[in-house]
Amino acid sequence: MQTSSQTPLANKLLARLPSPDFNLIASLLEYVDLPRGIILGKRHEEIDYIYFLTSGVGSIVATSPGGHKAEAGLFGCEGYIPAPAARGSPWHIHDMNMQIEGAAYRLGFGQFQTLTKENDNFALLVARVTEAFSAQVTYTALSNAVHDVNERLARWLLMCHDRVEGDEIALTHEFMSLMIATRRSSVTSALHVLEGSGFIRSTRGLVTVRNREALEEFAHDAYGRPEEEYERLMVGLFECNTAEPVATESSFD
Repeated sequence: MQTSSQTPLANKLLARLPSPDFNLIASLLEYVDLPRGIILGKRHEEIDYIYFLTSGVGSIVATSPGGHKAEAGLFGCEGYIPAPAARGSPWHIHDMNMQIEGAAYRLGFGQFQTLTKENDNFALLVARVTEAFSAQVTYTALSNAVHDVNERLARWLLMCHDRVEGDEIALTHEFMSLMIATRRSSVTSALHVLEGSGFIRSTRGLVTVRNREALEEFAHDAYGRPEEEYERLMVGLFECNTAEPVATESSFD
């Protein structure tokens, strides 16, 4: 494990582990770069690795039998993926890939299973993060049903902003259309609405958040509940951590 150049830990699950527990796990971790577009898992294929992102943003994509796709969830440095591994499933349910380049620690599937059985603190954190991710997924289904395109895009941009350093988010129109389950032309219209209101600035392949507070107000109840649930589940778990997470603008700090 390349600890010297990757500390302090930026993955919030690993950073919350008490030092003795982390020290037992550290030698098993492998640090890897994750370029944009890299596939971390394919549906119906075996899970080889568990990833603990330290930077970047990835997406979990659900595909219908007819080939229609929609993003089911977003992940970053707040936990681990894939979620089915926590329940002992050896198979990917959905496709996973990186939408914004980053890096991660990864752990073999068998090693992950052993740790969740033998290390109570690690197992507790995994369970809490899994529950928080479940809240995100269910709220995505609710948001797609009740919020308009502009609010949904605002929500996803805020979620991406939570997981990157700074205010610039490298997102393509194709990915944004996948995020909010709509056509690219609708994404363009929604971006114009958000940009016209002064919330963001949009250029080709890049969205810059200009007014985070106003963007949250615009998103209204489309954003915030899963983020609050994450905080509730993480509060007060352990007093002693391996390292402080890298400071970001994230709601997960």
